Amino acid sequence: MTRRPADVRLDELLRTAVDVIAERGLANTRTGDVARAAGVSQALVFYHFSTKDSLLAQAFAYAAELDLAGLTEVLRSDAPPLAKVRTIVDLYAPSGNSKAWTIWIDGWSEGQRNAELERVSRNLDLRWKEALAEVIAAGVADGTLRCTDPVKAAWRITALIDGLAVQVTVHDNVIPAGRVLGWIHEAVDRELGLQITS
Repeated sequence: MTRRPADVRLDELLRTAVDVIAERGLANTRTGDVARAAGVSQALVFYHFSTKDSLLAQAFAYAAELDLAGLTEVLRSDAPPLAKVRTIVDLYAPSGNSKAWTIWIDGWSEGQRNAELERVSRNLDLRWKEALAEVIAAGVADGTLRCTDPVKAAWRITALIDGLAVQVTVHDNVIPAGRVLGWIHEAVDRELGLQITS
């Protein structure tokens, strides 16, 4: 194997770590696996990440931030609150990208044993809930949505999506992703006082 130069970018190491984690799982990923996949020395991995736990937590955060980039775009848009809610739900819901949900599910599980990963996953997860609550509150304020407590509604909606995402990701082909999305939209419509769409 040809060794890569030591000035390999942190961003490239994180991308490689995400791919390795998606394939091997957080518990089975070693720093040596990431170094081999990136074509660098293990010493370089430890230069960027002081511990394996730090590598895993930062790679998890890197993958989650890619998902959150879409959320930021939605929040900055001039779309009305209902359109924003629907877009956020579609971004959050399980789709064809099983890698993202595989990493989230794995991150929640490993977070029980890795304090740094738990902190990172909790903070990233809360950003989704807070953003959805904010948009729901804006819809209540302009009269397009009916909801007595936007924060509780956001937690219930994301909890439903989390649970269905686990089923779709872990138990492949048990429930078609399209059907799951329909169920999610139905629940969102009920939660926000809208006419049921499916």
